[in-house]
Amino acid sequence: MALGIVYGDIGTSPLYALHACFYSGSRLAVTPAHVIGILSLIFWALIVVISIKYVSFMMRADNRGEGGILALLALLDPWGRKGRAAALTILLGSFGASLLYGDGMITPAISVLSAVGGLKVAAPMLKPGVIPITVIILLVLFATQRKGTARLGRWLGPIMLLWFTVLALMGIYGIVQAPAVLAGANPLAAVRFVVDAPSTAFLVLGSVFLVVTGGETLYADMGHFGAAPIRWAWFGLVLPALLLNYFGQGALLLRDPAKAAHPFYSLVPSWGVYPMILLATVATVIASQAVISGAYSLARQSIQMGFGPRLVIVQTSDEEMGQIYMPGVNLALMVATIAVVVGFGSTARLAGAYGVAVSATMAITTTLAYMVMRRRWQWSRLHAGLIAGLFLIPDLVFLSSNLLKVPDGGWLPLLVAAAVVLLMSTWRRGMALRRAMAQERGMPIATFLQSLSYEPPTRVRGTGVFLCGPGDTVPQGLLHHLKLNQVLHERVLLMTATSRDVPRVPASERLEIAPLGAEFYRVFVNYGFMQTPNLSVATKLCQDLGVIPGLEAETTTFFADRLHISLAGRNPSMPRWRHRLFAFMARNAQGAVDYYRLPPGRSVELGIQIDI
Repeated sequence: MALGIVYGDIGTSPLYALHACFYSGSRLAVTPAHVIGILSLIFWALIVVISIKYVSFMMRADNRGEGGILALLALLDPWGRKGRAAALTILLGSFGASLLYGDGMITPAISVLSAVGGLKVAAPMLKPGVIPITVIILLVLFATQRKGTARLGRWLGPIMLLWFTVLALMGIYGIVQAPAVLAGANPLAAVRFVVDAPSTAFLVLGSVFLVVTGGETLYADMGHFGAAPIRWAWFGLVLPALLLNYFGQGALLLRDPAKAAHPFYSLVPSWGVYPMILLATVATVIASQAVISGAYSLARQSIQMGFGPRLVIVQTSDEEMGQIYMPGVNLALMVATIAVVVGFGSTARLAGAYGVAVSATMAITTTLAYMVMRRRWQWSRLHAGLIAGLFLIPDLVFLSSNLLKVPDGGWLPLLVAAAVVLLMSTWRRGMALRRAMAQERGMPIATFLQSLSYEPPTRVRGTGVFLCGPGDTVPQGLLHHLKLNQVLHERVLLMTATSRDVPRVPASERLEIAPLGAEFYRVFVNYGFMQTPNLSVATKLCQDLGVIPGLEAETTTFFADRLHISLAGRNPSMPRWRHRLFAFMARNAQGAVDYYRLPPGRSVELGIQIDI
């Protein structure tokens, strides 16, 4: 299963990467010098960017085992600091994470389209059906997401093992027929290619970059499988298979330059084209599944870290917490991916858009890694600068080359990322204003408890749990409940779900409970950004621990606020259009009862209207 999830993206790049080098923008002549030069660039890109940067180094920059750009951001904890540097760090991390949504749109499109494109080789008369077949496959892929991948998990590993084995055998078959292609392993071949035609080489680098596009996925999936298995799989199977296949395709082009239009499928014997189309399609579906699942995980992390409103999260496995399904994210990705396939129509045109998204993310990851070296690891500027510079130079070269493709489609992931950052920043700003206003206008808990001693309300049997923010003010829902019903439960819990800057919080650190007097208790329930809150289970844990006398989870009533943002308010720190956007996001957020897994029959949502 790890082979499919971790290496599905980078493992399907041979379908389109070498083709893009000759057909994406540059229209490079297929000469022996060019073929050898490009293969040398591919070889050393895989060594430097994937083997050295990600597999050997970046996997050491983990947040309690979790990797990825948001894990790096959490390590830096910029929210605990003030100033432009902290704001820039948050913006940089947010933009890098947002670019991964563009990756989630483009990866299924370019991968499946490339696999189905083999029909052009097997039966040229089927060319008009390539896009419709691709769309149908994508529709089925997204439609089946709600069922989860638990049942398919045991098949993913063997299928991808077969895929990499076939890649290697294809490569050996090609290399044997033209061994001279192995000259591409010499770094001087890349140097000569760049020196002889620097402008052409610069353009080609944007397509060469496609061979390393799975680096971020590899790093982000570290928490699911651990660094050691990923490293063993890379050096023992994936890297050799990829290099053999790329060099096998190059050997084919040395013998027949006309095959550059479809070098991958042209390397397959005629009897094996249809089986290969089937295997490639399955492999690209697996790669797409990995990216889609990554988008769900990224969205959940964003919500937990306060970057977005609550969305519906469905747990699709009782055993694996990481297997989730988010209907809203799935629908958005499906519409966007199909629109990309229909709009771009070819892998060559999609290659530019794909490269911009991932190369920008890689450069941001290196920048954040430098900050981690300095602030968390206490490395000197010289030491950290040398390491980060080694990685940032190829990152910036690849990014610069890909930026030339912005007019030809590279604008798409940048536009998507900008839109997502706008949504994230608007939500964070709106929620910050709301918390500040609640703190300013709310009644302190101590004052409220003191008022109860003057005019004690009627107390009824049972426990009332009121969800509230992290501040020290009484939730408005409690005040409304007391005003309308004139009663309180015999014990009251003011419960807050908090997200720490770690992937997972162990059960032993889940609860922080402080008695406030008058049978009131302040309860903080701690979760990591990879965990989904369940306050019903947390209440049961309070009962099992016996820290709140008389608490019975089965007879507890939960109260949650349902916010309604007034559009009549005017706040100079938030423009009118942004105020309306925040109100729209709040209106469409998932209710607290569903998000926090509260029992529907014992939960009450109280409508609260606020101005910001």
